[in-house]
Order: sequence, then C-alpha cells, then structure tokens
Amino acid sequence: MHLFRLFERRDAGVRSLAWVSILILSGCAGGISALSTTLAPAPNLYTFETGAEYPSELVAPGLRSTQGDILYVTNRDVAGQSEAGHSYGADRSQSMAFGVAGVDYGAVASWEELVTRTQTADLQTTTKLRRTGTREVARFPSIPLPFEPGGGRLQTTRDANAAYDARSSAMRAEVSARMKANGQSRVLVYIHGVDNEFDDAINTLATIWHYAGRQSLPVAYSWPAGNAGLFGYFRDSEAGSFSVFHVKEFLRLLASVPEVNQIDIVAHSRGNAVMMEALRELIIEARAAGRDPQNALKLGMLVMAAADIDVGVMRQRMVAERVGQAFEQINIYANPDDRALRLSSIFGKDTRIGGRDADSFTPEDLASFERIRTVNTILVEDAGGRYGHSYFRDNPAVLSDIVLALRSRSLPGTPFRPLDNELGSVVWTLHPDYPADPLPEMLDLESTSR
Repeated sequence: MHLFRLFERRDAGVRSLAWVSILILSGCAGGISALSTTLAPAPNLYTFETGAEYPSELVAPGLRSTQGDILYVTNRDVAGQSEAGHSYGADRSQSMAFGVAGVDYGAVASWEELVTRTQTADLQTTTKLRRTGTREVARFPSIPLPFEPGGGRLQTTRDANAAYDARSSAMRAEVSARMKANGQSRVLVYIHGVDNEFDDAINTLATIWHYAGRQSLPVAYSWPAGNAGLFGYFRDSEAGSFSVFHVKEFLRLLASVPEVNQIDIVAHSRGNAVMMEALRELIIEARAAGRDPQNALKLGMLVMAAADIDVGVMRQRMVAERVGQAFEQINIYANPDDRALRLSSIFGKDTRIGGRDADSFTPEDLASFERIRTVNTILVEDAGGRYGHSYFRDNPAVLSDIVLALRSRSLPGTPFRPLDNELGSVVWTLHPDYPADPLPEMLDLESTSR
C-alpha cells in the first residue's frame, strides 16, 4: 500500500526514488549470492593472536573430511533431476522435501590441509565450495492434506495421515542416525533471505558449520526465494509468508527427535521474518497447551543477522509476546550502514532491526530487554560488503562472534565474548579487530557442553 501511495503522488522525484528503490531491493542480497561459492575468510578468532585454534580434535572422526553433508528441508519446487540428484528453483511447492546435500570444500588434499586453511588468513578465496549432489530422503504429501467430515469437524483422512507420518518417521530416523553416529546433541539450522538460491543456503551453512567446529548437525531450510524481475523482492516476501506453515512443521519434527537436545538457529535478512512468524505461532501453541516453549521446542540460540523486520513488530514479538524468553539467548546483529535494509524501510514505518544504531533505542527498549536478559543487539562497525548486508558470513569479526557464541554458549561481555558495551547491558559494539585480545581456554568448556 505504501508503494501505491508513492506512485499516486505527482512529484516525479518521489516516483523515481520508488522505482530505484525497487530495483535495488530486488537484488538486495546479491552480495551473498555472489560470494557464497567460496569459503568465507577465516574468522579473526583463528587468525589473530587470540589463543583459540580450530577445534579439530573435537570434530567427530566421521566428520574429519574435505567434504560434508548438509541436511536440508525445502518447499521450493523441483527444477530438474539428474544423476547428481534434484535441483530446486524459485517456484513454490505445496509439498516439503527433506534431503541431504553433499558439499566439497575445494581443492585440498586432506582434512589436515583444510584445517590449516581454516586458521590462515587470505587463503579462503581460493577454496571453492561445490555442491556434489542431493538426495531426497522424504517427499512429504502436498498440503492441505485431504480431509473429510468426522466427529462434528473436518479431519484429515486416515491414508493422508499415514502418508505424512511415514515421511516424518523417515526424517526423524535420518536425523537420529546421524546424531548418534557423531555423538551430537545440537542441531544448527540456517534460513536465508531474499534473492537466494538453494545452493546459497547450503554453502552458507556449510561455511558457518565448519568454522564453528562441526559440533552440531547442520540443517538448512530453503524457501522459494530468488524470484526474478522488477518486483522480485516482493514476490520473495510473499513466498516467505507462504513458507511459514512448512517451517513450523519442520521445527516440530526436529524437536520430536529424542537425540536432539537443543536447536540453534541462524537467520539472515528476510529469513528472520519467516522464522520469527513460525516461532511466534509455535510458542503461542506451546503456551496454550500448558508447556514451556523453550523445553517443548528445544530452542537454544537465535542469531538474527541483518534482520529485515520492522522495529515496532519486533518490540511486539520480543516483549509483548515474550518470544525472547523462549531462547537461551538471542543475538541481533545490526549495521546502521546496511543500504539494503535502509531501502527496505522505505516501504514501512520504522527502521529494520538489522539497521539500527545506538540512537534508535528508547529508554523503554533498553529497560524491556534488560528485564528479558536473553536479547542482545550487537552493532557492527565497518561491516563491509556490497551493501553491508552479508557481513554475518563474510566479515571475519562478525563470524568470530557467531562462532564464539555457538562454541562457548557465552553471553556478550563475558570473557569468551569480549564485546564493548554500548548502552546498558543489552547493546554492544563489535569492532573490526574483534576479538583483539587473548581468550580463555575453550576446549574443556566445549567437551562438557556437547
């Protein structure tokens, strides 16, 4: 509606601005699409004099390889099929697919060489990530499932329930077997933003999972983004709303696996809005059933990077609806120089939370987040990147903090995450040379927290 109002005005300059904004927004995630075929630069954590080395001795023997498996769930439509498996496009599918995507970490001769590159600056641009194939483990029935009247209300048919349960069991069995084999108890979920293809999600998660020490089972959720054309951003946003149902089903299934003790989530850009809407509904559902949402959904850490969500909406979710209390911790990374989010906010009322600066926090914001205690905003200095939008993956300082949070489970401002305090105890600053000082030994902590 805001867009139409802009065009109703007679001012030619305003009309031009609106069109330019759409053109830029339609490619706002281009920075990540262009870079996700290479392993991101090594985190400062491993290349600075921090005392922290890549935890190769904690990686399960079966995962010490120049290749890795990334599990995925997608409601993208199948774009093609070959000996390498399925490929997925930007069209929507009414059914959800669960599968395994293989990733090759480049032309390295051995695991030891990959570990060396992981701890060496300026070598990552030559390390090409390549998807080696996909294998669908389970293709869920299309929704809505067939239903019929029964018992005074509409019920899905017995055959439809049986078919859905069979696919659910196959997914749970695959997750369970992999976690048992590698001694894992956590799942690391990644959900992408607009203008991303299926391979972008796989490669980005492969990067974060590897740098974090391969301690969790990696599962990417890829929704039908990447719509082409002038209005691609808006088509992608609608596809995100379409995907909320399947994201809820995906999270329910993960939480139902006995071996899963905790689910960590990394969300980028518009993927934050998709994930937040799904989480909101699941949390309301759990509370209505008299269950504690964090325990029911096994929620651990939520990383919100460059979140394309209105600040006012986020206040409602985190404070009024108490979503923040359902997580061990929530880390919101914000870059006030994020041009993509600045343009996105043209079509709303408030700044996007991923584009906030220190002046955008009201005293009420600070007081609310300090009471919640789990929600922290981290302001990124000199984020870099084409639009300063994909820094969570490409900036060695930001990637260091994400890795430190996942490995140590520590809050900002603690010895394991020495961020500088900005406002109160919930807003922090992340400098380009972070972490600049030596860190405490982490290996003992990690071995007891897995």
